[in-house]
Order: sequence, then structure tokens, then C-alpha cells
Amino acid sequence: MSTNNSLEIMNILDNNRINDLHRFLNKRKCLNITNSYLIYLFYLVQSAGVLTTSYAASNNDQRLIWLGIFFNLLATLISVYEKTNNSILKKLLNDISLIKDGNYIDEGLLVDIENENLSSILSVNKPSNVNTGSNVNTGSNVNTGSNVNTGSNVTQTQNLDTAEQKV
Repeated sequence: MSTNNSLEIMNILDNNRINDLHRFLNKRKCLNITNSYLIYLFYLVQSAGVLTTSYAASNNDQRLIWLGIFFNLLATLISVYEKTNNSILKKLLNDISLIKDGNYIDEGLLVDIENENLSSILSVNKPSNVNTGSNVNTGSNVNTGSNVNTGSNVTQTQNLDTAEQKV
């Protein structure tokens, strides 16, 4: 029976790797297409900013100078977004190569949330502000009488009444 369970676990892990590989490849494809559009948009907006600022400076038009500055600011924000996508692309490429080499461990940061899981995650983490008699708040942080926080930071506190440490 132990061998059967081990085979089932290995099949589940292999399927997870294959699903992750498909998801990573699709995500890379989308990010590459988005980045190609962002690069063209960046140069278009940056050129518009430089031309507007140059024209406004030659005609002493303060309003057009500020419009040119706004275009340059917008181009900078587009560039930052494109560089952020590039860093995500590098991480995805690293994960794809780890899957190919057989060394992939799914411990990375959450890259994306699949659409079908999004509604279930939002409904589970939606705070309801219900407080029962035992001091359990059913929002995203569960707080019992022993000051246990189950959010992103788990704290260990000492209950002064019983002098016991609880997690």
C-alpha cells in the first residue's frame, strides 16, 4: 500500500510540474507580447514628450512645457512597467529551466493566480467581522484568546494568566 501511495504522490507532483510548465509558458508568451507593445508605446510617448517640450520651449509656452514633462513622466512609468515584466520573465525562464532539468521545487513567490481560483480566494479571505464568544475573528486574521495571529506574520506571545507560550 505504501508503494501505491508513493506512486500516486509522484504522479500528482509530475502533473503539478506539467501544469506549472504550461502556465509558465503561457505567461511568458503574454508578457513577451505585452512588452513588445510597451516598448513601442514607450518610444512613442517619449518622442511626443521631447517634441512637445522642445516646441514649447522655443515658443515660451508654459502649458505645453508641462504637457511635455507629463509625456516624459508617462514614458518613464511605461518603462518601469516593462522592466518589471522583464524581471518576471527572467524568473519564469529560470523556473522553466529548473522543470526541464528536473530540479524544480514549487517554493517561489506567487506569480499569478488562475482566474477560476480567484473567486474562491476572495470569498475565503473576505473579512466578515464576526466575533464569537471565544474571540475568534473570521476575517483574514484569526485571533483567539491566546493572541495567535494567523495572517502573514505568526507571532508567539505569552499569556500572562497561565504563563504558557502558545503559537
